[in-house]
Amino acid sequence: MKLAIMQPYPFPYIGYFELMAQVDRWVVLDVVQYSRHTWMNRNRILRPDEGWQYFVLPVKKMPLGTSMQQILLANPDEMQRKLQAQLQHYRKCAPYFPLVMDMVRDVFSRLKTNRLVEFNVASLNVVAERLAIPTALELCSSLGELKNVEHPGQIALQISKWLGADIYINPPGGREIFDPQEWKASDIRLAFTKMNDLRYECGSYAFEPNLSILDVLMWNSVGEVQAWLRSRLTGSVVYAI
Repeated sequence: MKLAIMQPYPFPYIGYFELMAQVDRWVVLDVVQYSRHTWMNRNRILRPDEGWQYFVLPVKKMPLGTSMQQILLANPDEMQRKLQAQLQHYRKCAPYFPLVMDMVRDVFSRLKTNRLVEFNVASLNVVAERLAIPTALELCSSLGELKNVEHPGQIALQISKWLGADIYINPPGGREIFDPQEWKASDIRLAFTKMNDLRYECGSYAFEPNLSILDVLMWNSVGEVQAWLRSRLTGSVVYAI
């Protein structure tokens, strides 16, 4: 069984879904401490003129050290209006603007609470459904309590043991937090995806790499993105052990 574990981000970049398509099970790491000014509540899209801009999910103020699963969105209705407004400049030339706007509305329609984690997971599910990625998402908080973790790499190792993973796959960044010998001793293969090389035409805009999946799906059909994901299933994973 191939496993991946990631913090939930709102409409993350294409590499996130590449990893999701590579594995059998996916654990949403929702038990980590929330950090301001990170991918936990923002991502990047094109600016109306040139370059890129953030879209941000405003959250309520909480004490330092609060777990991500406890973070609440400040005003989901206002957030939806602002995000949809930020995306309006794509309407002029992005061929798949209606599809993306439908996805955004779908995510907000699924919210039963104003928890940040719920929004982020909904955004992952909506995109995965559109791209026919069958991997189910499981919340780390529902699996049990992490204990005796001495360094960050052991979080993934402990969860991998819980779930009986044969292979754990991580994005290309963060190699330094893993001790290959710990994984070898646990008889679990450790692997990493390669940096993605997806480039595409953006009408009159200059291409900006690794923007939100919202940008990718503005300019590329679902079929084109699925074909790219399939092309990455072979040869895009490097095994450390």
